[in-house]
Amino acid sequence: MTIQVRQVSTTAVITLDREHALNALDYPTIDALTAWLDHAQTDDSIRSVVLTGAGARAFSAGADIPSLARSIEAGTSRALRDIVSRGQGLTRRIEQFPKPVIAAVNGLAYGGGCEIVEATHLAVAADHATFAKPEITLGFPPPFGGSQRLPRHVGRKRALEMILTGEPVDAHRAHAIGLVNHVVPGPELISRALDLAVRIERHSPSAVQAALAAVTRGINVPIDEGLAIEAAWFATTVPTDGVRTGLDRFLTRDRATTPEVVTE
Repeated sequence: MTIQVRQVSTTAVITLDREHALNALDYPTIDALTAWLDHAQTDDSIRSVVLTGAGARAFSAGADIPSLARSIEAGTSRALRDIVSRGQGLTRRIEQFPKPVIAAVNGLAYGGGCEIVEATHLAVAADHATFAKPEITLGFPPPFGGSQRLPRHVGRKRALEMILTGEPVDAHRAHAIGLVNHVVPGPELISRALDLAVRIERHSPSAVQAALAAVTRGINVPIDEGLAIEAAWFATTVPTDGVRTGLDRFLTRDRATTPEVVTE
């Protein structure tokens, strides 16, 4: 198996398990991760996902270069099918997943590995992690969605510097430009990612799904269209138990903490 999955309470921890290859994304790994996400979407025992890599050296070194080279050698149609469709399919699946996906970046995240981080909803990085877009050194632009997502996350000029130079940035720089949410000591990485998951899971699943979808779908459209998307996802939550429970909890607390007004 190229991925390993364990469940911690209601959080699934997925580990890219090709440590000997710096957890490079060969086709079986991409396919296995995509298929597992399809399963996890309908598994109500899973409320969130933490995605990490085996070992302490790499989250993922990116696409498996020997596999990629063979596909490119076979021509443009084969390369588009094997590399672009498969890679963009995975990152789109992660980005649009209806449960929170948190990257726990335990080392280098290069190429496709960085593109996975860009696609996840949240990211926690070990303090020794590094991030790079080295595709240009191989003669092509990022093919897993990185030329589109990275500028949307960190801004056009910051993204272009990474994409055009291929040079790595460290975890603290990644945090400063908005690529990751938190930088933590390496030994604390998984526990901190799980803690972030717990802080989200205390809220109703329907509210979490609606918030994820509203942001993901609305971020790249004009504001009026985005507001319509927000309204539509708000509407889906109105009849849910999550809304009823949340309002009852708030109103009960409000009554309990508001002093009575005594009139004579």
